[in-house]
Amino acid sequence: MPAYAELHCLSNFSFLRGASHPGELVATAAELGYAGLALTDECSVAGVVRAHTAAKELPLKFVICTELVCYDGLAVVALADDRPAYAALCGLISRARLAAPKGEYRVGRDDVADCLRAHGLLLWLPSFGDRAAAAQTGRWLKERFEGRLWMAVEHSRSGNDRRRLQEARALGDELGVPLVATGNVHMHGRERRLLQDTLTAIRRKVPLDELGFALHSNAERCLRPVDELVRLYPPELLRESLAILERVNFSLTELRYEYPYELIPPGETPTSHLRTLTERGCRWRWPEGESSKVRALIEHELTLIAELRYEAYFLTVHDIVSYARSIGILCQGRGSAANSVVCFCLGITEVDPERMQTLVERFISKERNEPPDIDVDFEHERREEVIQYIYRKYSRERAALAATVITYRGRSAIRDVGKALGLSLDCVDALAKQVDGHAEDSQLADRCRQVGLDPESETGRRLVYLVTELIGFPRHLS
Repeated sequence: MPAYAELHCLSNFSFLRGASHPGELVATAAELGYAGLALTDECSVAGVVRAHTAAKELPLKFVICTELVCYDGLAVVALADDRPAYAALCGLISRARLAAPKGEYRVGRDDVADCLRAHGLLLWLPSFGDRAAAAQTGRWLKERFEGRLWMAVEHSRSGNDRRRLQEARALGDELGVPLVATGNVHMHGRERRLLQDTLTAIRRKVPLDELGFALHSNAERCLRPVDELVRLYPPELLRESLAILERVNFSLTELRYEYPYELIPPGETPTSHLRTLTERGCRWRWPEGESSKVRALIEHELTLIAELRYEAYFLTVHDIVSYARSIGILCQGRGSAANSVVCFCLGITEVDPERMQTLVERFISKERNEPPDIDVDFEHERREEVIQYIYRKYSRERAALAATVITYRGRSAIRDVGKALGLSLDCVDALAKQVDGHAEDSQLADRCRQVGLDPESETGRRLVYLVTELIGFPRHLS
């Protein structure tokens, strides 16, 4: 049986579009015998770490991609086939997000061409409503992405698959662009159809029974068995998915922390500069001279830091703390960093290793193979000054705030699902107030009875099922 790689797949990190967790998609693709799976969340790579972690233990090649719908009509999936392509893809996402209000993005075809001019593969998602416009777009893409451009053909049993294939073949022959089979996957299995429809209702702020043609016409936007795909697609389109997969040679395991270089004075190395600052701090902390215990701790920790090449990390934190202290902003390092004599010498923490028993291995571990956490609290009223300093020093192209994933819990799931099912606001509000945190099936059914909603009715069963499924889904970034 021919193998296949799915190259257009959305997870629930395409907020309120995808109806499956990244791990569910990866596990199902492997179970179905797929050769590879691309996670293509819309203008985002927020779900790729979860998918990568799940795929590491499975015989499945994982590909990092993103779907982009441009304001000037172009729709594409961009694939990271190597490390430079991943950087270019992330740069494109950042540009698109910075150009729009929070939670949205704005990107044009010129942005795509600029950011991906030298790296990355591209799947074009054409619209055949205007044949002349599609041909013009195809020529524009061919000029800029020749040799790394494909036209995606997506069969969803909507009744016009054969006609769309004919149109795609004609346009592909005219432009000299190869075709590839993709699925436009929104869920790992057909059983998520109701949840996917509900997410559409929540996203559009319209009750389910009023959505009409805004809903997908069937449950085919899922990961389907390969034997089904063989019946739907010509074999050469399935083989092309494997040819694209073969060109991908990138994994998140290649990434390493890359620290600012501005902090190293001319003629110094990160190792020598960290030692200089540590020795200076040692004289400041112990003006009469440090004890043999402290000296041994300093030498041991500096050796460990150099061995793991974490010097630039310590220098970066030291620079930020030094700036805050220079303008009178109160700050304090905490947590496991209290075990670090280097952090004490650099003025990051205030726990004197002379007065307590410290163990640097609690702070820096070879086994973890990642830099230690240095948590620093800055006074709330002046925290923004520190943030703006970081932006000024490193620019907004190289500095960013880390996002937190906000997920559905009991109350938020009840409110959104209840509105999608058309329940009255009074009923939804009363039910949400009955639930605290996560809502289990039995608990939620009892709460429904308390507000006059029969959990055995069609609406009640749907509510209990959908709320239970939705809990834990990502809702937005904050």
